[in-house]
Amino acid sequence: MRRKTRTIQIGAVAVGGDALVSVQSMCNTDTRDVAATLSQIEALTEAGCEIVRCAVPDEEAARALRAICAKSRIPLIADIHFDYRLALASLEAGVAGLRLNPGNIGERWKVEEVVRSCAERSVPIRIGVNAGSLEKELLAKYGHPTAHAMVESALGHVRILEELNYQQIKISLKASDVRRTVAAYRLLAKQVDYPLHIGVTEAGTTWSGTIKSAIGIGALLYDGIGDTLRVSLTGDPVEEVRVGWEILKSLELRERGPVFISCPTCGRCQIDLIEVAEEVERRLHDLPHKITIAVMGCVVNGPGEAREADIGIAGGKGQGLLFRKGEVVRKVPQAELADALVDEAWQLAKELEAVDD
Repeated sequence: MRRKTRTIQIGAVAVGGDALVSVQSMCNTDTRDVAATLSQIEALTEAGCEIVRCAVPDEEAARALRAICAKSRIPLIADIHFDYRLALASLEAGVAGLRLNPGNIGERWKVEEVVRSCAERSVPIRIGVNAGSLEKELLAKYGHPTAHAMVESALGHVRILEELNYQQIKISLKASDVRRTVAAYRLLAKQVDYPLHIGVTEAGTTWSGTIKSAIGIGALLYDGIGDTLRVSLTGDPVEEVRVGWEILKSLELRERGPVFISCPTCGRCQIDLIEVAEEVERRLHDLPHKITIAVMGCVVNGPGEAREADIGIAGGKGQGLLFRKGEVVRKVPQAELADALVDEAWQLAKELEAVDD
């Protein structure tokens, strides 16, 4: 069962409560380069990103946010560290959220100014605790960045905002290893009802980071923990969005685009299934509807999986049976299998669009 949390609003996107788990990413462009940043935000939006974050290292970057916010189709969060003036400038520029730890920006009056400006604009603050940058006193107390240390850090920042009667808060507790990340979120989820932004930070490259993120984020979501997520990968942030959606789709928490089923192949397979499966997935990645597509290699599990899918093939010797909605359409030679599946999928998508209209 999904954990009950408060609801906050990041621009047009609700986070927490009964809202669907949203997918976030962060630009890796220089925020001061408005054109490059907007180009990347557009690519992220097309991939399904619903909230985007930009680093704000200096005043020039904060000023650039005005033009970026004006043209972005999705709400933008400013990533602020240490300098409260950058937070104020970002709010003036029109950001929909701040990522800011109030305990790290100095005197209380600075925090009060930021909170006052956020309250005037109904802009939420994300407290983002990272195992790699915990307070020195907590490291001295716990010896190293444990899950308990991360939770204590988060609660300390929460306390500062609550003392100022500000509760438009969401929280993240990220480490680069899965066990500590999951343990920290589970501990915190028992103590607060603020929405949680989940993810495994510095997870790695697209290959290894996808695995770590799927395990960590997937475990939390399966527990009902998590209201918005970011997959942190060393690479194109568009891949972060795609992986995030696949995690949500695998747990049936969100729907977007096709669901692919394909067998790992074995000695019974008599077609080049790997090539067919990869081509079909590549060509149908942007299919707009939830259509289940099965690419199966032999007569053992193939007919059953293909029959249960919306569209599928079950391989034979140099050919395959093409299924649609449980019925055999025709036999297709291996050389034409990918084209047949792709054509059938787009035809089904057109029919679904006609029904929706």
